[in-house]
Amino acid sequence: MISKAMRVGITYDLRDDYRAMGYDDETIAEFDSIETINAIDTTLQQLGFTTERIGHIKHLVSRLASGQRWDIVFNIAEGMHGIGREAQIPALLDAYAIPYTFSDPLVLALTLNKAMTKQIVRDSNIPTPPFVLVTGIEDIKRCSLTYPLFAKPYAEGTGKGITAASVIRDAGELESTCILLLEKYKQPVLVEEYLPGREFTVGIVGSGNTAKAIGTIEIILLDNAEKDVYSFINKERCEERVEYRLVDDTAAQKSAHVALEAWKALGCRDAGRVDIKCDSSGNPHFLEVNPLAGLHPTHSDLPIICSKVNISYQQLIATIMHNALTRYYLIGNAPKKLSSFIIK
Repeated sequence: MISKAMRVGITYDLRDDYRAMGYDDETIAEFDSIETINAIDTTLQQLGFTTERIGHIKHLVSRLASGQRWDIVFNIAEGMHGIGREAQIPALLDAYAIPYTFSDPLVLALTLNKAMTKQIVRDSNIPTPPFVLVTGIEDIKRCSLTYPLFAKPYAEGTGKGITAASVIRDAGELESTCILLLEKYKQPVLVEEYLPGREFTVGIVGSGNTAKAIGTIEIILLDNAEKDVYSFINKERCEERVEYRLVDDTAAQKSAHVALEAWKALGCRDAGRVDIKCDSSGNPHFLEVNPLAGLHPTHSDLPIICSKVNISYQQLIATIMHNALTRYYLIGNAPKKLSSFIIK
């Protein structure tokens, strides 16, 4: 008897779909290119799965309403509207009892709110820079943090809202930068004490006690980059402005430990990244977590980390699927070849 291949739905927010609706490039910067979707789809098929491209949440709603179901959904949709936008598709899939990859709605809603995330990290005794949340002009006046400071929107990714002006040296700059961000992004501003040290991003796979750091890269800004900030424009043009250097020295190892502790404390699942920066004494601090990390094979940080430690894209996708299927007690239904590709 021939066993039936597992059916994997793929949910995502495609940049081209939103461009066709009239959104500008910065608004859709967190969304995926067709190259990313092609790479994930092709890899899942190579691993032995049958795939169906679903797309964004409204496509999913329509498919669910018509009665379609999948054995599991590979979800990388970031969502468009609301502070809980990354949690919407997982919550919908939970309602229909459909398994999915990556973190649950609680974690995705929490971690998009960078201020609340830092509160939990801080309460877990994991180092993170002192911070305040600015919701209006009165909060700016009450800010008692030590300069220099760093300001960014509290619920954006891909460096949106981060420019050279994000590094703040006095009260005047604090007011002008916060007012600009409040007006442009229509959301509170996270203001932290600025850390002048080395900056890392740590790749992590797994969940809970089985999670592990697979590699750490240092973010090194080149001479033609915006100075002192891993900004939106530096990320978008990373191939020409940023060097990603694989590191394993003492600071990198300490950073990986901090990242892994934060990943566990927040309850993140399957795979993602944690951003770390060092203070003037070289001590690593948690900045933010990305539980829905980009998966472009050559442009996104997590696949870049994998390539630098000789982990193939196929191994990364296989490991994500293996972790998710194991969590749902479905690993026995997985394609036989899957286990030979997981990261050891």
